[in-house]
Amino acid sequence: MQAISYDAYGAVPALVETDAPACPVDGVLIEVRATGVCRSDWHAWQGHDPVLLPQIPGHEFAGVIAAVGPGVTASRIGDRVTVPFVCGCGKCTWCLAGEAQVCPDQQQPGFTMPGSFAELVAIPAADFNVVRLPDDVDFVAAASLGCRFATAYRAITVHGRVRPGEWVSVYGCGGVGLSAVMIAEALGARVIAVDRSDAALTLARGLGAEITLAADDDTPARVRELTGGGTHVSLDAVGGAPTALASIASLRRRGRHVQVGLLLGEHAAPAIPMGQVIAKELEIYGSHGMSARDYPAMLELVASGALRPDRLIGAVIGLADAGTALADMGEPVAGHGMTVIEMPAAR
Repeated sequence: MQAISYDAYGAVPALVETDAPACPVDGVLIEVRATGVCRSDWHAWQGHDPVLLPQIPGHEFAGVIAAVGPGVTASRIGDRVTVPFVCGCGKCTWCLAGEAQVCPDQQQPGFTMPGSFAELVAIPAADFNVVRLPDDVDFVAAASLGCRFATAYRAITVHGRVRPGEWVSVYGCGGVGLSAVMIAEALGARVIAVDRSDAALTLARGLGAEITLAADDDTPARVRELTGGGTHVSLDAVGGAPTALASIASLRRRGRHVQVGLLLGEHAAPAIPMGQVIAKELEIYGSHGMSARDYPAMLELVASGALRPDRLIGAVIGLADAGTALADMGEPVAGHGMTVIEMPAAR
């Protein structure tokens, strides 16, 4: 099969011919029809989040089942499917409780196993991890759900517990931040979007942000002033110590901060103001994807048109251009939106 692969951190990812994966006994082979280019893939390629080498990146994808292992009962060849970027083992206490996103034996395409920048990808524990796509959700839109959108959905609905009329601040208007803006607005929240890019803030306004603010040192105070004491929920969708602290500082008493952006390298251990957390009884959560069990409710909203992840897509490219697109994420184009790789059906 054809795939994009890199064999050293920072080495230009190349289009290669490689062996097709074997179908797991309890898993499936999926013919990839679309897969997103995510900044998490870029972090892995840079070595910020170490992975097995050589590696085929890609972890947010949709496609058609091409082969089924003998231990699989819930999937059939030809099914249109997607898969969470965290694949649970399906057997541990966490998975059985529906919390596969924290499975201690999890697998992640593009990180712990070959990913979806390829014509075929193997997925283990298919009865537990594979999600059927509604007919009304196309492959490109479904690929945009896999990491950024699903993570934002769970952050807003589970950890944020956002209710109509509540204020939500979103720090960072990249893929996950814009997803959070759209989801919060669809749930009836009043959204403040924060970013350094005018183009990103323009996108946020178009997706439902009531207020947009250019990020600076005074932003948390401005947020508190505009909302009469702070937001009920705030997300750091960037993954930096300054944005995490600004998000926390934007909260009202008993507010809820959700850390969505990855905190890596020098940002891995920010100095959280625990005095304020205690005095205001703030809640602080991390959000790491979403299990397959929780996908149907999100997909129902997408199929109904209440959520439009397709509006977040900035470019659709072919597999041959994926290596360049991944490398270019080191200098993201402000306001560009998500990039999705689309692949034709096998002949």
